[in-house]
Amino acid sequence: MSFFNVALVFLITWWLGFFLALPFGVKAPDKVEPGHASSAPPKPRLWIKAGAATVIAAVLTVIIFVIVESGWINLRE
Repeated sequence: MSFFNVALVFLITWWLGFFLALPFGVKAPDKVEPGHASSAPPKPRLWIKAGAATVIAAVLTVIIFVIVESGWINLRE
Protein backbone atom coordinates (compact mmCIF):
# COMPACT_ATOMS: atom_id res chain seq x y z
CA MET A 1 0.00 0.00 0.00
CA SER A 2 1.25 3.45 -0.83
CA PHE A 3 1.27 6.35 1.60
CA PHE A 4 -1.81 7.79 -0.12
CA ASN A 5 -3.73 4.53 0.38
CA VAL A 6 -2.78 4.35 4.05
CA ALA A 7 -3.76 8.00 4.56
CA LEU A 8 -7.08 7.40 2.83
CA VAL A 9 -7.84 4.35 4.97
CA PHE A 10 -6.94 6.33 8.09
CA LEU A 11 -9.14 9.27 7.04
CA ILE A 12 -12.16 7.10 6.32
CA THR A 13 -11.82 5.09 9.54
CA TRP A 14 -11.25 8.29 11.54
CA TRP A 15 -14.51 9.83 10.32
CA LEU A 16 -16.40 6.60 10.92
CA GLY A 17 -14.96 6.35 14.43
CA PHE A 18 -15.71 10.00 15.14
CA PHE A 19 -19.34 9.76 14.06
CA LEU A 20 -19.74 6.54 16.04
CA ALA A 21 -18.29 8.21 19.16
CA LEU A 22 -20.46 11.35 19.00
CA PRO A 23 -23.54 10.03 20.82
CA PHE A 24 -21.62 8.54 23.78
CA GLY A 25 -21.87 10.52 27.01
CA VAL A 26 -24.33 13.08 25.66
CA LYS A 27 -26.89 14.36 28.16
CA ALA A 28 -29.63 16.87 27.47
CA PRO A 29 -29.36 20.05 29.56
CA ASP A 30 -31.68 20.55 32.52
CA LYS A 31 -32.21 24.21 31.69
CA VAL A 32 -32.38 25.29 28.05
CA GLU A 33 -31.12 28.78 27.30
CA PRO A 34 -33.03 30.91 24.77
CA GLY A 35 -31.71 30.44 21.25
CA HIS A 36 -30.22 27.00 21.92
CA ALA A 37 -31.62 23.68 20.75
CA SER A 38 -33.21 21.64 23.51
CA SER A 39 -31.11 18.63 22.53
CA ALA A 40 -27.74 20.45 22.42
CA PRO A 41 -25.41 19.07 25.10
CA PRO A 42 -23.80 21.63 27.44
CA LYS A 43 -20.44 19.79 27.32
CA PRO A 44 -20.07 17.77 24.10
CA ARG A 45 -16.44 16.74 24.93
CA LEU A 46 -15.40 16.76 21.27
CA TRP A 47 -11.66 16.57 22.04
CA ILE A 48 -12.12 13.30 23.92
CA LYS A 49 -14.22 11.90 21.09
CA ALA A 50 -11.68 13.03 18.48
CA GLY A 51 -8.92 11.37 20.50
CA ALA A 52 -10.91 8.14 20.73
CA ALA A 53 -11.56 8.29 16.98
CA THR A 54 -7.83 8.76 16.36
CA VAL A 55 -6.91 5.72 18.44
CA ILE A 56 -9.62 3.60 16.78
CA ALA A 57 -8.55 4.75 13.31
CA ALA A 58 -4.88 4.09 14.00
CA VAL A 59 -5.57 0.54 15.21
CA LEU A 60 -7.88 -0.24 12.28
CA THR A 61 -5.43 1.26 9.79
CA VAL A 62 -2.60 -0.91 11.12
CA ILE A 63 -4.82 -4.00 10.97
CA ILE A 64 -5.90 -3.24 7.39
CA PHE A 65 -2.29 -2.49 6.39
CA VAL A 66 -1.06 -5.80 7.81
CA ILE A 67 -3.85 -7.75 6.10
CA VAL A 68 -3.21 -6.15 2.71
CA GLU A 69 0.59 -6.36 2.91
CA SER A 70 0.56 -9.98 4.08
CA GLY A 71 -1.34 -11.03 0.98
CA TRP A 72 -4.48 -12.30 2.71
CA ILE A 73 -6.43 -9.86 0.55
CA ASN A 74 -4.95 -9.07 -2.83
CA LEU A 75 -6.03 -5.68 -4.18
CA ARG A 76 -3.99 -6.05 -7.38
CA GLU A 77 -6.27 -8.63 -9.07
